[in-house]
Amino acid sequence: MAVAVSILPSQQLAVLNEAYRKAVARRRWRTLLAACAFAAVLVVAAIGAEVNVRTLYTYFGNFVGYFDRIFTLDDGHRVWSNVFEWFWGFKKWIKLLGETLLISYVGTLAGMLVAFGLNFLAAENTSPAPWVRFTVRRLLEFARTVPGIVFALIFVIAFGLGPVAGVLAIAVHSSGALGKLFAEVVENADMKPVEGVRATGASWLSCMRFAVLPQVMAGFSSYTLLRFEINVREASVMGFVGAGGIGQELVVAVRKFYYSDVSAILVMIVVTVFLIDIATGWLRGRLFGAEPRT
Repeated sequence: MAVAVSILPSQQLAVLNEAYRKAVARRRWRTLLAACAFAAVLVVAAIGAEVNVRTLYTYFGNFVGYFDRIFTLDDGHRVWSNVFEWFWGFKKWIKLLGETLLISYVGTLAGMLVAFGLNFLAAENTSPAPWVRFTVRRLLEFARTVPGIVFALIFVIAFGLGPVAGVLAIAVHSSGALGKLFAEVVENADMKPVEGVRATGASWLSCMRFAVLPQVMAGFSSYTLLRFEINVREASVMGFVGAGGIGQELVVAVRKFYYSDVSAILVMIVVTVFLIDIATGWLRGRLFGAEPRT
């Protein structure tokens, strides 16, 4: 089958080509100006933050050398040449790692319950009054803005060393983070079922229970599982200020220059996070269904 291709007159084609070249030139100039502005802002920020590239270049070898030391045993051999010597404190470390997981689990669960109770008041489409929405949003912002390790330090001072401080710190920070995410999920919910339930004379609480909650439970569960994975890492760091868990043993190893112990504990933490990521991914697939990958 023959296809006819229309050819524009050379004069009209020249005009179109010239317009195209100008458009391309303008776009290139805008891209170049944006890149220059980004570079200028980056330089100003680096100067303001007192970032010294020469210092970074001069002492970068110390950074590499530290990783070389933590993978070397006291006898000079590499850690993987004697795994039993490398993980000599495995029984103690696995117990502390289990404590870290429990801190993360309890803190995440407590934070999720608080976020679950507050997010409907913070969402724009479900909050009963503007002043309620404003108050709850500011409360959630405070909870997630203050770093978790700062909360841990405060609770350590208040309640003493141990896992209680870690649980409370994770619970407070998780409530702010999850409350924000939950509220965004609720704001994207379809409000037609709410109008239908409200037309029957149901209360605000009933509208949330029967019209909104069935739509958002999948999102709530997914974000909670993701937050648990994040909190495992958070709990490991909180041990630096005495909030319990494997972090306390890690900071002792760092301060006393037990190099091989540092790498062993880090390997255990990394492997644990990998396993949790795999497990939560599998669980999300089982709960909400997973599309087959091609």
